[in-house]
Amino acid sequence: MRIALFTEGGYPYARGESVVWCDRLLRGLGGHEFDVYALSRSARQESGRRCELPENVRRVRTAPLWDAAAGRGAGDARAGSSSSYGRRERRRFGECFRELAGAVCRGGGAGPGEIAESAGQLADRFAAGLYGLAELARDCGGGLRAALRSELAVRVLQSACREPGSLRALHSAQVTDLLAVSERLERALRPLSLDWYGDGEAGAEECGTGLAGVDLCHAVGGGPAALPGLLAKRFFGTPLLITEYGVRVREHYLASAADAVAPAAAGAPVRALLASFQRQLAREAYTRAQLITPGNTHGRRWQERCGAPREKLRTVYPGMDAAPFADLGEEAGGRRAGDATLVWAGRIEPGKDLIGLLHAFSEVRRAVPGARLRIVSTAPGRGPEAGEYESRCRGLAAQLFPDEAAHAVAVGENPVSFEEAGTPSVPTPADAYGAGCVVVLSSSVEGFPVPLVEAMFSGRATVSTDVGAVCEVIGGTGLVVPPRNPRALADSCIALLRDPERRERLGAAARARALELFTVEQNVAAFRAIYLELMSRWPVGTGEAAGAAGGEEPLPFARPPESHVPGRWAGGAGGPGGASAARPFPGVRMPAAFTSLMLVAGSVRPALLPAAHAGREHRKGEVR
Repeated sequence: MRIALFTEGGYPYARGESVVWCDRLLRGLGGHEFDVYALSRSARQESGRRCELPENVRRVRTAPLWDAAAGRGAGDARAGSSSSYGRRERRRFGECFRELAGAVCRGGGAGPGEIAESAGQLADRFAAGLYGLAELARDCGGGLRAALRSELAVRVLQSACREPGSLRALHSAQVTDLLAVSERLERALRPLSLDWYGDGEAGAEECGTGLAGVDLCHAVGGGPAALPGLLAKRFFGTPLLITEYGVRVREHYLASAADAVAPAAAGAPVRALLASFQRQLAREAYTRAQLITPGNTHGRRWQERCGAPREKLRTVYPGMDAAPFADLGEEAGGRRAGDATLVWAGRIEPGKDLIGLLHAFSEVRRAVPGARLRIVSTAPGRGPEAGEYESRCRGLAAQLFPDEAAHAVAVGENPVSFEEAGTPSVPTPADAYGAGCVVVLSSSVEGFPVPLVEAMFSGRATVSTDVGAVCEVIGGTGLVVPPRNPRALADSCIALLRDPERRERLGAAARARALELFTVEQNVAAFRAIYLELMSRWPVGTGEAAGAAGGEEPLPFARPPESHVPGRWAGGAGGPGGASAARPFPGVRMPAAFTSLMLVAGSVRPALLPAAHAGREHRKGEVR
């Protein structure tokens, strides 16, 4: 099977989101071929080092979501070109962009006494504008960059903001706000102008150069990364799978809230417009996708609120490598009677609430005088405020816990230490978890808690705050307390430090749960079954484009491996048999020997499994 993998700010770049997960997925599914289509978020990311690609990656194509007018490859030239539309094209652009802008500016809001458009009506307007712009870019071949940043686009936005029923925050929008929005919309909609799609009417060799030749589109995220998949589904009927381990809309809200207090923050109209656009784009992606795989129930609830149909959602936990923690997990986790060390591991940033953890540890020290706290940074903090926050935490630790000395001539030592993974004191994350008997997670905001899963692999008892997917991950194998409650956090830590047997029981249970649910093998097996299920239930050519064209009912795996091999094959109308009915894959010239074998075998058209049983049969055993 040939699969197109879409990423935004991640794989194959060495630094970014979901890089490790994508690499493990591709290497685990070695029987499939992958084409990677990557959208970069910055010049630093694109110019940096890339991951070593596995052998089953056929090609990598990239495009920027940042201003890069020069230095693009030939395959992405349209993304930065300045289109010169004529009068007819400008009128067509104005009509399409007016529909999209109208849906974004209304966003479900209405003034007093006005009736707001339903979510379905807004979704239809957004889809009409989005696909109209995509078809315009495809027909004219010049891209949308200049048009989306033109005076016409700004006037259309201004008019939409002034319409009755538009969001209240937009009533005060100034020209500078609209210019900023048009610039960011052009970046987000840049995938519409790329030349990744190929020509669905071309032959097998020509189709192999773009998305017209793939069997399945897999988007890592519901934002701009899903746009190429949406167009492939519309143009060629290619099924679309969306995987979100960090919900794009939620990330946008968090980033917008953080930027709102920055000195150079964007105005309220800009934030409102961009947030509405992200909601509408996510809703369209969720509606058109055949299947959506969130990483946990917390993300699933976000997707449902953004319009994802419940029947399309299937939770697949992200896979993690348990091997580095195997030796540590097999030990008697934390039963050492004299051990009273707490460990915190992760990125040091405000959302982790280390300030609350330090105040909680002051209570722990009063109850357990010999207790220690090791704060291990496993990755650099994100954002300019991360360094300042770490300095504040170090200052608070020095204030709350003055250096202590055993006697008058000894050197004092602080019971709180700040360390970094990869240094001689903590060579690996496994060494960090092995240095303590209880692992603490004190976050006030969290998605999927990776350090918590690593602690579970290590067989350590845990104390966590009830945020994000923590309760779903722990599942009763650790203690959970309310966030921003240092007293409750301290009481739970004290309880575990005083009870070695309870620590051992909880650590063993946590390790068993992590090995059952959160390993790489579990994740790869789940996606292997999902790929086969999607190809059996939604073959290529069953989308809007195929429905409009009509014709013979499509077959699953309609493009077999032979169709991707360059060259022409013997057989067909002039070969043995000479009848098109002897070829189960229309449009593909099969070898003569293979055609003769099928004629002897009798019927060559495989019966399709019922939709309700297709996925079940694939899950019973591996199909090779």
